[in-house]
Amino acid sequence: MASNGPMLTERRNSAGEYLKFLHAWIRKPRQTASIVPSSPYLGRMMARQIDPQGGPVMEFGGGTGALTREILATGLPVSDLEVVEIDPTFARNLRRHFHGVKIIEAPAQSVLAEAQGGAGAYQCVISGLPLLAMSKTLQKAILAEAFKLLQPGGSFIQFTYSPRPPLADSVADALDLGVDRVGTIVRNVPPATVFRYRRAADIAAVDRPAASL
Repeated sequence: MASNGPMLTERRNSAGEYLKFLHAWIRKPRQTASIVPSSPYLGRMMARQIDPQGGPVMEFGGGTGALTREILATGLPVSDLEVVEIDPTFARNLRRHFHGVKIIEAPAQSVLAEAQGGAGAYQCVISGLPLLAMSKTLQKAILAEAFKLLQPGGSFIQFTYSPRPPLADSVADALDLGVDRVGTIVRNVPPATVFRYRRAADIAAVDRPAASL
């Protein structure tokens, strides 16, 4: 008979992550997006936006590490990933489980000073922050900081439990950002949709037809 050890371990890990998320949600419900961590299916959809050889990646809102695991599963070097997590308990657990990944305990809107890559170094920012629960002022501050981190052509990847883009239209317009829908994961609890934000100039450059010779 085949051993069911790995399955039991996965279930225990999932139960442990659920309890950590529940405790965090009870303490600070507006800071924690959900009472359950993201599913592997959602994490994989978001992580597919990463090029493992494309340079550093920043994750906003590491939580229990559900998305962090999927990012590293792409083959991205540990040294190329930094995770922003403001909750001290989550940050401590991330350091324990992801050796070599830099964990930054700072607000996402002021993380540039602590980012080891510096301005313009990151191919992608992957976000699990509850943007829909935030004011437009805070949304704008976080996205402005993210695009300071990003390379030309870089993307800000965000999931939301709404079918609508998580960033207010007025904020996207003020920052000159375009958005496209990556996909929806119905197997997440609750179902989640992934969106990608890019600079409008970068989108235009990609869509511009090549000059004829």
